[in-house]
Amino acid sequence: MSGKTSQRLFRVRLEQMVGQLRQQITGGVLTPGGFLPSESDLARQYGMSNKSVRQGLDVLAQEGLIRKIPRVGSQIAERPVQPAATVTLGVNTSLERDIALSALLEKFHREHPSLRVQTMTLPGNAANFVKEYAANGLADAFLINRQYFQSMEESGLLPTLEPLSADPGAYRFLNDSFTADGLLYARPVQFSPVVLCYNTEHFREAGLPGPDSSWTWDDCLAVARLLAEQRGGYGLYFYERSYNRWPVFLLQSGMRFERDRFGECDIAGTPLLDSIRLFGRIIHDAVIFPNMLSESNDDIEDLFRTGKVSMILTSYTSLNELKHTAIAYDISTLPYLCEPRTLTVPIAACIRKSSPSPRKEAALVLVDFLSSEEAQRMIRCETLSIPALKSAAEAAAEDGLNRPPRFDLYRDILPSMRMHHDLNLTSAGFVMLWRMLKLYWSRVIDEETLCRDIRENLGEHIRQEAQG
Repeated sequence: MSGKTSQRLFRVRLEQMVGQLRQQITGGVLTPGGFLPSESDLARQYGMSNKSVRQGLDVLAQEGLIRKIPRVGSQIAERPVQPAATVTLGVNTSLERDIALSALLEKFHREHPSLRVQTMTLPGNAANFVKEYAANGLADAFLINRQYFQSMEESGLLPTLEPLSADPGAYRFLNDSFTADGLLYARPVQFSPVVLCYNTEHFREAGLPGPDSSWTWDDCLAVARLLAEQRGGYGLYFYERSYNRWPVFLLQSGMRFERDRFGECDIAGTPLLDSIRLFGRIIHDAVIFPNMLSESNDDIEDLFRTGKVSMILTSYTSLNELKHTAIAYDISTLPYLCEPRTLTVPIAACIRKSSPSPRKEAALVLVDFLSSEEAQRMIRCETLSIPALKSAAEAAAEDGLNRPPRFDLYRDILPSMRMHHDLNLTSAGFVMLWRMLKLYWSRVIDEETLCRDIRENLGEHIRQEAQG
């Protein structure tokens, strides 16, 4: 288990402990004047250290639910606040890192003491999320990305969401991304484009100028080879199985998947096929690109942080892994193939329309808060993520974090940002394409077979989706 995975597990356990104790206090299970179990007992119960338990107890003390009495214990406050409503917020586990979620919720609770937010972890992929969403009403609000939103749209579930007012201060493309039939169904919170991140010391030691927007992939690979030969280690790396990495190459073809007059998708002889070939050429170059060293994007950040890799494809949210390090690094636009494009992943908050009052009203207060200037500036100052609100994203931030000198690069690449749906594939079609590309990039099938499978199977699938 990687250190970053352990950190997320710690956060999940901490939130579970705080949430359960909070519910027991506000629900009257733990009565005023009584005491919580000892720190050691709580540590054993929730699988955490005493120090971690104390962090959770500090949260409850700040909320006025307990009093910490030195050398005695944690006493239930005499008159704990009875929340008017408790909102269940569905989140991805990475959001603690991406938007400093705990800090945001602590501030929300201080400003709205009569409301309480408990979090639940959403399924790891869009298809499973849609199934669970349709099957139960466990969550009142969600923080979802654009792929989850697309899956909901294709499943006919958007009408089950509460339409929201758009914030004119948010970047326009974000509002557009979560709008269907003229209605905004999710209010943007943050977005994260993919960029090239590089170790500036490695480049300086090798006497090489840093990357710039003129770089093609051939330029990048040539420099990666020089770095690998001069320094040892590897020149370039990214998590090749990530849905937020390999689609970048297809987007840079300048094309999208479309049916011909026979209802098929024929990519033979097209820039799309060139982009697929390029991806395969990179990941099979053993001199510059390591194999068998990663099981997630977290591993990529670890290899970069420890100096084993000179350049990585990463996102602004993943840069948060570097914010407390001393590593010298910077970011640049991605090298390009046919067109200088990158992939961006937006996150937005939505509300279940059928949530009962007063939970639905409380969920709206929460969504308003997450998209407010106040919360958006917290994201700006406590993370390296980009807030959805333009004024907050472009505000100065003197926070002591290890930001890349070119942090504002995202402003220059806004016109080049694309999303998964720009490939013109349904959610199911995207998964089908990935299965075929995995076989090709693993050299299980050849190029002729890949083109045939895409032409026949993907084309037929899209036609069925279009008809039904």
